[in-house]
Amino acid sequence: MPRPTTIQQVLDELDSIISDSIATNSRLGLFAYIYRRTTAEIAAEIVLGNFEDNQRLELLDVDFANLYLDAYKAYKNNQPVSASWAFAFEHAKEPLNIVQHIMLGMNAHINLDLAIATATTMSGKDIRDIEQDFNKVNAILFQITNELQDRLSRVSPLLFVLDWLGKNTDEQIIDFSMRKAREQSWNSANLLWPLTGSSQFETTKNGIDQLVLKLSQHIAAPKSRIIRFFLKVIQKFETKEVSRIISKLKAE
Repeated sequence: MPRPTTIQQVLDELDSIISDSIATNSRLGLFAYIYRRTTAEIAAEIVLGNFEDNQRLELLDVDFANLYLDAYKAYKNNQPVSASWAFAFEHAKEPLNIVQHIMLGMNAHINLDLAIATATTMSGKDIRDIEQDFNKVNAILFQITNELQDRLSRVSPLLFVLDWLGKNTDEQIIDFSMRKAREQSWNSANLLWPLTGSSQFETTKNGIDQLVLKLSQHIAAPKSRIIRFFLKVIQKFETKEVSRIISKLKAE
């Protein structure tokens, strides 16, 4: 199957991953569902013409998505993937809670893939030209944070405990990976952008990948024993079957 060239084709591939995950009871489908929801939101905004350069934003979004789709297919075919994606994919088999599984995917995709996609999309151009649209995506994602938090509470009834432990707002868990991670991704994109086409690009990209991997390790096993304990408690009360999880997340 050729790589997607439109957002609709991306959505179709994400649907395929979700369906396969349901059939195999694989938690790889959890991130795929959240990613599909956010991608559909961006697609709707592009149709409405709400970006400074809608065509360029779609090109970026498709390039961004293809990095995840390529990694997913490579992993499924036992081919090498980045360290942060390898960690996320392998930990889909581990008894982490739902939010941890989603955050591992978000961490690899946003903190690594988005930086790469932004830098390469703007190669030979001024990266600052896309900054306004990049930030507008952040605002759009923030708008659906409450919705995603509500949907996750259907399958993880003790999810509120994480907010209580961190003394954060209700949106903090999803906001971590959708907005603040994108801010870091912009910094990494600016680091990679002047290196596109040079031998230093791969070296720098691999260095970012190792930093993202360290964050993934922290997400999977926080240093705080109290937080690790509560993460296990939260996981015990969660819906376990992937088909039921995604069905509840999708329900209106």
